Amino acid sequence: MIRKIIHIDEEKCNGCGLCAEACHEGAIDIIDGKAKLVRENFCDGFGDCLPHCPQDAITFEEREAPAYDEAAVQAARKQKSGCPGSEQKQFDRTEAPVYRSVSSQLAQWPCQIRLLPGKAPVFDGAKLLIAADCTAYAYANMHEDFMKGRVTLVGCPKLDPVDYTEKLTEIIRDNDVKSVTIVRMDVPCCGGLQRAAENALRSSGKFIPWQVVTISRDGRILD
Repeated sequence: MIRKIIHIDEEKCNGCGLCAEACHEGAIDIIDGKAKLVRENFCDGFGDCLPHCPQDAITFEEREAPAYDEAAVQAARKQKSGCPGSEQKQFDRTEAPVYRSVSSQLAQWPCQIRLLPGKAPVFDGAKLLIAADCTAYAYANMHEDFMKGRVTLVGCPKLDPVDYTEKLTEIIRDNDVKSVTIVRMDVPCCGGLQRAAENALRSSGKFIPWQVVTISRDGRILD
């Protein structure tokens, strides 16, 4: 099939490996000091790797390629020693700054994607924040930096036994939504939330501003 897939310019590539780390699907390996797309059916075509390449060696192209195989990606993850997103980590917070107390910026209730209606007055003229559950715990200033002035929709594709695409499509399509901000963690399971939001934007038939922000497990903005 003809589809969008990444292309790596080996002449520009310096083998830093940042793209391989950023690829939550495991499509890229470092071989002989160069990044290579070794599993084309693992590449979902969303390009999480692009902004991490310091050499601008990665671009999109449309060409004949096998279809994205999510089942194969999930099976490969299970063969590894546990989910990377479940790996235990401990952070040294002894030198962490103390943030001032701030007021809640949650604009509505409920905020869980599963519980929200497809159409509601709160969505009219709204800037949407579609956030993974863990982001509010990992990123200290979530309310001021992301929730303020936005309607917050929260979910976890790993724990919720649903596909958010249909609900998010309905919300974006049937309401006067002005923009969408997706805030996710740097763990593979959050790719499901990002994909659902991106698919919903496409399915809605609307062209509205949107962005993706990735939070590291120790609370830093990566994008």
